[in-house]
Amino acid sequence: MNTFAIVVVAAYLVGMLVIGFVISKTKIKNSKDYILAGRRMGLFMVAFSLSANNIGGGSTTGLATRAFGDWGMSACWYVLAASVAMIPLAFFAPKIRKTLAVTIPEVVDRRFGKVSSTFTAVLNILALFCLTSSQIMASGSVVSSLTGIPLNVCLLIAGIVIILYTTLGGMIADQLSDLVQFIIIFLGLAIATPFVINGAGGWEAISAKLPDIKLSFTAIGWVTIIGYIFNYFCTFLSGPEMVSRFESAKDEKTARNASLLSAVLMAAMSIFPTLLGLAAFALQDQIPEITASTAMMSVTNHFAPAAITGVISAAIISATMSSADSNLLCMSTMFINDIYRKFFIKKPMKDKTVIFATRLCNVIACLIAMGIAMAKVDIVTMNTFAFAIRCAGPFAAYGLGLIVPRATKLSGIVSIIAGTAGVIFWQILSGGSFYLGLLPVVFGCVCGVIAFFVVNLIQWKMGVEPAPSAYVTQEVEPEEA
Repeated sequence: MNTFAIVVVAAYLVGMLVIGFVISKTKIKNSKDYILAGRRMGLFMVAFSLSANNIGGGSTTGLATRAFGDWGMSACWYVLAASVAMIPLAFFAPKIRKTLAVTIPEVVDRRFGKVSSTFTAVLNILALFCLTSSQIMASGSVVSSLTGIPLNVCLLIAGIVIILYTTLGGMIADQLSDLVQFIIIFLGLAIATPFVINGAGGWEAISAKLPDIKLSFTAIGWVTIIGYIFNYFCTFLSGPEMVSRFESAKDEKTARNASLLSAVLMAAMSIFPTLLGLAAFALQDQIPEITASTAMMSVTNHFAPAAITGVISAAIISATMSSADSNLLCMSTMFINDIYRKFFIKKPMKDKTVIFATRLCNVIACLIAMGIAMAKVDIVTMNTFAFAIRCAGPFAAYGLGLIVPRATKLSGIVSIIAGTAGVIFWQILSGGSFYLGLLPVVFGCVCGVIAFFVVNLIQWKMGVEPAPSAYVTQEVEPEEA
């Protein structure tokens, strides 16, 4: 795209490797440091990391694509809905932190037993593995289009960088890279947007070229908007990437405030790609070969300085890589904590062994994911379906298990089955899209919630004892080496 962009991308990749190495040598003292950043992350680190996990290619170039297309100004709801969903999540965030757990299946195990937790772990691990593969592919594709280097070489570069800094630095490196990535892309877009608007003659000149429907804030309809809000809330509450961030917070108050601050950050972020997409549509007669998919980068490259375009290009690459490392670390942590330690060993693992096993799992999983990416296996549909199943199944058992102390063991098991069955049914019926205003993941979550309360109401009348608490009075540590 331009030389400056390539330099910035190279600097970012080298910087991530340096961060991973330095953190490995100075900050990783035990498995809690590696997996959960020692549970000492402050407000800004957690909030920016939560935001960065939700701001990737789909929320930047994808958002501009929607604004250029049929959505117009209402495209901002694609990210703004996620911002709104973070507000009720702030109610759950302190409770997530209070569990002192490492993973979602660990909490499900405490309340509803090994069968429920194992099923939850398997669903999450498979989904995270698929997502890691697709994000390595996305990262490599962006690097390839930017530099002209063959795709397979770029996939190799992206995979190696992800392996090294995730394996070395763990959650601390992951959150630090999230912080850098979000700041770069936010500032880059905030600076580029005025350049584009002024270069086009001001907003009045742009809006004069747009149909009225393009300027409507609700063109996609309130049913779709509300559907997206529910979709994000469901996936956030039962998403291991989000939960791990809350668990890494230094206390419960920090977890709650980080959720609210993240809502503000994402809301501020939503307007810039939307305006760039609308500007691209209005000015498409001035920009050769512009399309919806290239709208944001084309209009930025045409009107903004090369340095700004380079920063945005690097930020988009870092955004996809940031999502990949988050998924990789969550997947490895869940496999070691909820599968390997339960079924393959007979005694507690020493602390250094936990770190080594998690790092080894990172390397093996990422290498396999790189192979799948290089084979160009079509995993988009698989990703969407796996993502919906991993959220809808455990949603009620995990989320409501945190706030309903009288819940019975059977209610958790039945809700996981009902949620999984519901999302499969709605996926087939809707083709994976909106149907009657509901996405498959939302319908599955609703099924799980209904099953959860129906079973509880029946068993409460029968006098069935509640399941054990989701919370522990003291965190259990692995043995020291």
